[in-house]
Amino acid sequence: MELPGVATPKARQASLREHNLALVARSVFGSPEPLSRAAVALATGLTRATVGSLVDQLVAGRVVAELAPAPGQVGRPAVPLVPASRTVVGLGLEVNVDYVGVRALDLSGATVAERIEGAPGAAPADFSGSDPVRVLARLGDLARDVVAEVEADGMQVAGTRLALPGLVDARAGFLQVAPNLGWESLAPVPLLGLLPASVEIANEANLAGLAQLPFGQFASSGHDGTTFVHVSGDVGIGAAIVLDGELYLGRHGWAGEIGHVVVDPAGPRCRCGATGCLEQLAGKDAILRGLGLEASVAARPDGAASGDLTPVLEALAGGGEPGERARAVVGRAGKALGTALSTLVNLLDLDTVFLGGVYATLAEDLRPQLEAELRTRVLASPWERIVVRPAPVSGYAALMGGARAVLRDLVQAPSDFLETLERL
Repeated sequence: MELPGVATPKARQASLREHNLALVARSVFGSPEPLSRAAVALATGLTRATVGSLVDQLVAGRVVAELAPAPGQVGRPAVPLVPASRTVVGLGLEVNVDYVGVRALDLSGATVAERIEGAPGAAPADFSGSDPVRVLARLGDLARDVVAEVEADGMQVAGTRLALPGLVDARAGFLQVAPNLGWESLAPVPLLGLLPASVEIANEANLAGLAQLPFGQFASSGHDGTTFVHVSGDVGIGAAIVLDGELYLGRHGWAGEIGHVVVDPAGPRCRCGATGCLEQLAGKDAILRGLGLEASVAARPDGAASGDLTPVLEALAGGGEPGERARAVVGRAGKALGTALSTLVNLLDLDTVFLGGVYATLAEDLRPQLEAELRTRVLASPWERIVVRPAPVSGYAALMGGARAVLRDLVQAPSDFLETLERL
C-alpha cells in the first residue's frame, strides 16, 4: 500500500538517479578541462561504479562524448569526457524591431546553423507596428529550415526559446506588451507553426544576459559569485540582472525594463505612453535623430538600411563640426544611461556593467559620460570601482542566450531528455 505524500523506495531511487545524473553532467560541462570518470567521481563524491553507469547513459544519449585516451599513461588509460559536438542542439529564435532570426547551438557551444533576415517582403527591415501573425509565421519557416538542416546532419533538437522585446509571461507563454513592435496581449507560440511543447518564450534582454556567462558556467547551479548587469541597446533598451550566476527575473519575470526608467520627466513621449523614458534619450533611434538621421522605424531616403550606425561611427571618427556634434549626441546618451544605471547599482550593489547591442559598438564614446554619472551618483563609488566594458557576446546575443537556455535545462536535468529519447 502506498501512502499519499510518502515517496516509495522506487520513487526515491528514481529521484536519486536524476540528481546524480545531473551532478555528473554538470561536472563534465562545468570543467575547463576534460575529466575522466575517476575525476568526476572525485569531484562529485559518487562511487566510481555509479559514475561509470551514469556516464554510460550520457554517452548513449549523445550528451557527453569520449575522447581518445592520452598517450603514455601507465596502467588502464583514463578516457577524457567532454560535451558532445554536433549531436544535440538548442534553438534560439528572436523577433526584434529590425530582424528575425534563428540560431542552433550544440552542446560544445558551437553555432551549427543560423538564419537571420529582415521583414518579409520588405527592405530595409522594420517590424515596428508589424502584423505578428505574418512575422511569427515567417520566423517559424526559418526555424523549420534550420531544424531540417541539423536533422539532416544527424543532430537532434532538444528545445526552443523564443526571445521577444517586451513583458513576457514565460509560464503562461503569453506576451503582455512589446511597445516597439506594437504587439500586445498575444500568445506567440502557436503562430510559429512549430510543436508547442518544444517552444518556450522569454524576454530578449534576459536571454542576451544569459549569453554573457562563460559557456561552461551556463550549466552551473548558480551561486558562483558572478554578478553583473547587461544593458542591451537597440531601438529599445533592456537589462539583464545576473546575481551570483543566476538571472534575477522578479516576481513576474519582468525585471530589467531599464528602457522605461524615467530619466527626464519632461522629456519626449515614449511608445509605452510615459514621458522621458531612457530609451527616448539613449536608444539607437534617439542617437540617430540627434544627428539628423533617419531612425530605425523609417527607411532612409538613400535606400540604405534604416537604423544603420555607419554614419554615426564615421562622424565619431572624423573631425570638425560633424565629429563634435556626434560626440555630443553620444555623450548625452551616455549621461542618460549612466543616470539610469546608477539607480540600479545603488539598489543592487552591482560592480560590473556589460554594454551590449549598439552600445558595444559605441562603448568608447559612451563611457566617459556614463562613468562620470556613476562616479557622481553611486554612493559606494569612492570605495568600489564599477567596471564598464563591452559585452563578451554582443552580436545577436538573445539568439545565443535562447539556445543556451535550452542546453542549460538539458544539462541541469538530463534525465528528462534521456527519457524523451527512450520514448522516440
